[in-house]
Amino acid sequence: MCGIFGLLADRAREPGRTAEQLQTGMERIRHRGPDGSGQWISENGQVGMGHLRLAIIDIETGAQPMQADSGRYSIVYNGEIYNYLELRKELGEGLFQTRSDTEVVLQAFQRWGADCVNKFRGMFAIAIWDAVEQRLFLARDRFGIKPLYWAKTSQGFYFASEVKALLPFLDQRSVNSAALSDYFTFQFCLGEKTLIGGVWQMPTAHFGYVTPGQEPQLQRYWEVHYEVDFDHTEQWFTERLRELLEDSVRMHMRADVEVGSYVSGGVDSSLLASLARGVRPDGPFKAFNGRFMDGLDFDESRYAKALADEQNMQLHVANIGEQDFVDNIAKVIWHLDQPTAGPGSFPQYMVSKQVGQHIKVVLGGQGGDEIFGGYARYLVAYFEQCIKGAIDGSLNNGNYVVSYESIIPNLETLRQYKPMLREFWSSGLFGERDERYWRLVNRANTFGSILAPDAIDQRATFDEFKSIFWGSNVGKESYFDSMTHFDFKTLLPALLQVEDRMSMAHGVEARVPFLDHPLVEFAATIPADIKFRSGELKRLLKAVFSNHLPSAIRDRKDKMGFPVPLNLWLKRGGPARDLIGDILGSQCARTRPYLGNGLSIDAVLDSQSAYGRNLWALLSLELWHQQFVDQP
Repeated sequence: MCGIFGLLADRAREPGRTAEQLQTGMERIRHRGPDGSGQWISENGQVGMGHLRLAIIDIETGAQPMQADSGRYSIVYNGEIYNYLELRKELGEGLFQTRSDTEVVLQAFQRWGADCVNKFRGMFAIAIWDAVEQRLFLARDRFGIKPLYWAKTSQGFYFASEVKALLPFLDQRSVNSAALSDYFTFQFCLGEKTLIGGVWQMPTAHFGYVTPGQEPQLQRYWEVHYEVDFDHTEQWFTERLRELLEDSVRMHMRADVEVGSYVSGGVDSSLLASLARGVRPDGPFKAFNGRFMDGLDFDESRYAKALADEQNMQLHVANIGEQDFVDNIAKVIWHLDQPTAGPGSFPQYMVSKQVGQHIKVVLGGQGGDEIFGGYARYLVAYFEQCIKGAIDGSLNNGNYVVSYESIIPNLETLRQYKPMLREFWSSGLFGERDERYWRLVNRANTFGSILAPDAIDQRATFDEFKSIFWGSNVGKESYFDSMTHFDFKTLLPALLQVEDRMSMAHGVEARVPFLDHPLVEFAATIPADIKFRSGELKRLLKAVFSNHLPSAIRDRKDKMGFPVPLNLWLKRGGPARDLIGDILGSQCARTRPYLGNGLSIDAVLDSQSAYGRNLWALLSLELWHQQFVDQP
C-alpha cells in the first residue's frame, strides 16, 4: 500500500523541473507512504514517477520506483497482489531479485503485456513507462479499491493516487456541474467524473495507454455478469460460498506485518474477523471498533465485544465525541479528496487513527452489502413490488423472488426507516422499477428550497442511472440483481474511497476480502430467491457462516451502518453547532451558486430525521470547496 504520482510532459524538458514537480505532488500525499519514498526521471526529463511507501511485503528490498533489468520498463504501483506467490512460480523463480509483489507485477507485464491484469487477484493502481514504445501503461483493479486520478493540462499528463496531488498543476480550478448533480442526487459521482473540472478518475476494471500530448486510451478488461445458475442446488451454493470466502480471507492475510480487523458490530466485518482469527488462531489478534458517547443508538461496541470475547480477540474501542468532530472534520474532508457517501467517513477516520497506533494492515467488510443484499432499501423496494404483484396477479412472472406474505416477518428491519417509507410512498407508488429505485436513492428531492431552482440538472444523471440499472450484464427479470448491481457499480466505489482515504490518512492499509473477483463472479450467479428468500437481508451469507458469529450479531435486525449523532449535537447546541454555523454562515458559503437564498441551519435540521444527511452534504461540500477550489 502506497501513494503514487507521476507526469508525462508533452515534450522533453529540464529534468530538474520534473524533479521539482514530482516533489510538489508527492508532498501532498506523503501520509500514504510514511516508510520511504523514491523518484525516477527519464534522461530527457519528459517522464517522472514518484512513490511513497507503506512497507507491507518484502520490507527490505521492495522499494519503488522499480526498473526492469533491461531498463525498458519502470513501474510505480499502489496495492497488493495477493496471489503474487503463485504468479512468481508461474513466471519462474529465477527471474526475481526481490520478494516483493511489485517485481511480480513488473515481470508479469513483461511476459503478458496488458493481459497481466486478468491474472491479478488483489487491489491495484499501476503505472508502467515503456521506454521503447514511448508510452505509459495505466491499470486499476476490478472494483476501484485503489484510487487513480489523472488530468491533462497545458503542461502535460499527470496521474496520482489522490486528487489533491494534481491541484498545483491544473490550468484552472472549477466545479464540474455534471458531477455536482450526481453529488446532490447520490452523495457520490458516477463514472469517471470528479467534482473538480478537468480531473478524472480512472474507471474501475480498465487499463489504458498514454502517449505524450494525447488523452489516455482506455479499455475495460473485466465485468461481472449476472448470469443466474439454475442448475445447482442451494447446498452446492452453500459449500461453494464457504470455500471461496475462506480462501479469500486466507489470501488477504498474507503480509510481513501484523494483520487485524475492523469490527463494526455487523455481520460483514464480524464474519471476516472471525474467519481471519481462524487463519491465525494463535497469538494476539487485534480488532477495532468506534462508538459515540451519545447513547446506545450510536454505540455498537457491545456487539463487537461479544465477538471479541468469543474469539479471544484484543478489542480496541475508539470513544468518539463532539469535540473530536470539531477538531477533525476539516482534516476528514481534506483526506477524502471530495465529499462522498455520508458522514460515516468521520468515525472511520477516528477508528483508523487508533488502528494506526497499533498495526499497519486491517481487514474491512466493504462489499458484503452490495454482493449479498444487505441494505434495507432493497426490502423497501421489494415490499412495494410484492404488493403490486399481488394486486396485478403477476407475482410469478420472474420479477419477484418473494411473496408479500413471506416478506412480512422481516419488515421489522424497517422500524427505523419510517421517514424513508413515508417519503418513498408519497409519490409514484407502483411505478416502473427503475423509476422507483431512482426515487429511493435520489437525495436531491429532500433538499427542497435549500438548493437554487437551477442549481442542478438531473436529466443526464437519471439517464446515466438507467444505463447502469439496466446494464447489459444484468438480467431484466431480477429486481434484486438490478438494485444490487447499481449499488455495486456506484455506491461501492464511493465507500471504497472512504475506506482508502480514512485508513491511508493514518498510514494503514485496509483490505476488503469480500471483493475477491472469484467470489464476486460466483455471487452474481446465485439465484435471487436463494440470496433473498422471504426478504431476509444477507440470508445466504448468514446461513452459511452462522456458526462463526455470536447470536447477538447473527440475529440483529437493527444494523444501521455507522450512525453519527451530528443532528443531535446541532439541535442541542454546542461546539459542533457553533463551528457549522460559522462555516455555513460565512459570506462565501451563503453565495454559492447552487444554494437558494437564506440558507438556515434550523431549516435544514427541521427537514430531516436524526439520521438525515442534508446538513452533512452541505457542510462537507462547503469545506471541500474552500480547500480544493477557493485556495490558490
